[in-house]
Amino acid sequence: MEICPKCGLPEQACVCEQIVKSSQKIRVTTDRKRYGKIVTVVTGFGSGIDVKKIAKDLKNRLACGGTYKGDTIELQGNHKKKIKEILVGLGFDEESIEN
Repeated sequence: MEICPKCGLPEQACVCEQIVKSSQKIRVTTDRKRYGKIVTVVTGFGSGIDVKKIAKDLKNRLACGGTYKGDTIELQGNHKKKIKEILVGLGFDEESIEN
């Protein structure tokens, strides 16, 4: 059984990621890229969050393409209305998500 180096609990009972998720201030905006294409941009993820995993989950649930760079996720299309409920389902606080 492995122990988490941050909280000292076993890996199965680790609460580090949940604590980090509750303290985030996430912004969801839209932007126009080349040729007038709309892109939804999600920013504000901290260093303790697996952005790659969240980007993959968002792309699967929204059936769209996208990418992640650092602490930013870009999704093809306008998904501002749907992203909030998906992020709440992933464990983020509803009050910390800003549209």
